[in-house]
This record gives sequence, C-alpha cells and structure tokens, in this order.
Amino acid sequence: MKGPSLLSVALTSFNGEHYIAEQLESIAQQRRLPDELVISDDASTDSTTDIVLKFARHAPFPVRLLQNPERLGSTRNFQAAIGACNGGIIFLCDQDDVWYPNKIALIEAGFIDNPDAGAVFTDADVVDENLNPSGLRLWEAFKFNSKEQAQVNDCDALEVLFKHPVVTGATMAFRSIYRDLILPLPDTWHDAWIALLIGATSCLVALPTPLIAYRQHNSNQLGIPRRGRNRSKTCAEIYGPQVLRYELTRVRLLTHMKRFPVAKQKLEKIEELLIFLRNRAALPQSPWQRLPIALSELAAFRYHRYAFGTVSFWKDLLR
Repeated sequence: MKGPSLLSVALTSFNGEHYIAEQLESIAQQRRLPDELVISDDASTDSTTDIVLKFARHAPFPVRLLQNPERLGSTRNFQAAIGACNGGIIFLCDQDDVWYPNKIALIEAGFIDNPDAGAVFTDADVVDENLNPSGLRLWEAFKFNSKEQAQVNDCDALEVLFKHPVVTGATMAFRSIYRDLILPLPDTWHDAWIALLIGATSCLVALPTPLIAYRQHNSNQLGIPRRGRNRSKTCAEIYGPQVLRYELTRVRLLTHMKRFPVAKQKLEKIEELLIFLRNRAALPQSPWQRLPIALSELAAFRYHRYAFGTVSFWKDLLR
C-alpha cells in the first residue's frame, strides 16, 4: 500500500536554546526525512530563533518558522504549529527531546500497515538533561502493561485511556484528517486530548519500540509521573480537571458526529466515566464521610472499569 504523500513535523519552541539544536539535528538525521518542519516559536527571548534560522539554511527539508508576537502558552502554540502543517501525517515534536534515526520511518510504516489507524505512538527512553539514560522506559513509568498495549492495538484504546493517559505527544503522530476534530485545542493536556478524540473515533497503534530520548529537566512542563505528586491535593483538585476534559471531549464528539462517527457504546462509557469522576471530585475531606460515596462507586464496579480497582478505592479513602 502506498504511504502518506507528505509527512509534517510540528515543533513548538520557547526559550529552548539549551536543547533545540540537538533536537533539530536528530530530525535531520532521520532515515526517512520529513517533507516539512513547521516550528512555532512562542516569543522566545533567548537565541532559539537564531538557532532555528541557522539550521533552516542547511536543513535537508523545508523549514518554516512561525514567530508569535506575544506568548500564547504551550497549548495554543501547538495549535498554531498543527494548523500550519500541510502533510497527511503530522508528527508532534518537543524542543528538548532527541529522535532516534528510525523514528519517522517506523511510525510511517505503522500507518501503512494499519490503514484504519488515526494515530501511532511509541515508547521512549527516559534520560536526564544531559541525555544520560535513567534505565527507565516511558511506558514503564506510566505502568502501561502488555495487556493494555494489546488492547490498544485491538482498536479498543478508550478504556485504557480512561484509566490513565498513556499517550505522550512527543512520541505521537496522527492523520491530518483528524485536525478538524481536535482543533481548537482546549486548555488541557494536548496529547491526552488528541489521543481521546482519535481513540473514540478511530484506532490507535502502540509501537513498543523506544524511538526518542525523552529528556527530563527542571523546566519540563509535564514529564514522567512522579510518586506522591498528588499527595497535597484535594480530590477536587485532582479529579476536577479530568471532569472538565471529558465534558469537553463529549461535547466535541457530539458536535462532529456526522464527519467522525462515534459508537453509541463509547459515548455511554464517557457518560458513566463522568459520573465516576464527578463523584470522586466531590469526595468530602473526612475519610469517614467519603466512605459511603466510595463504596457506592466500588459496588457499581466503576473503580474497576475506570481506575485501578481497590487500589484506587483505598487511595481515595486515605488521601
């Protein structure tokens, strides 16, 4: 089967002078070069744009630099980059990672081998700011196990995504036909948003090969999950944003049903997930007062369908 005619890379930058040159060079060293690189810079005040313009002069593919006159923030900056791409496949790219030479080729093959797939994502090697290996894989950090990987690859990604956001934007590419569905991006995690919408209306492909060095440093916007990161947060602070994300997901899916049909069963699951998350967000401060609500959700089996069973139940009680 013929592959996509054009492959675009959407890279966002902001004061990335310490890392962006390595990322750009890793894209130039790909076995399958992109057909264009679109860089949206969010009003950097360091030498980032100078580094980009210097690279563009000798890059083996067209490079377009978009310069925001004022800060848009990460989400709207990605929106600008995605919106400017011309390719049939759009690769998302962070300024501080490093791509392995076979990344584009293997992801393109993933689309060719899976013509029904709307998006492909991969594992990654977690490294420190100097690219020293940590010995940890990204999927290991997310606890994205082999059973869930098989479920995703059987075109049943939604229930996995309900439990935890296993798709990292830096490892993902998606078909541009879904751009009208995902844009505009809401003010939430863009990678979780894209994965949810495409997972609801299409299939995702999970490639277990690590294809990037996923750099961790003090300026990471998200990075890998860290133990105890929610320890000081209330249930409302933890689950409230998730309620908003799924409410927005539901509205977007219903709005675009004619072009991007969604199975009734999937919409019903989103509705039930929202019931679960709203109840978790409303859990009182007192563990004893939480008990009736949490037990009700446990009896309804929602802790097992949409979280990690009794482990999540006890965490909610003892938080």
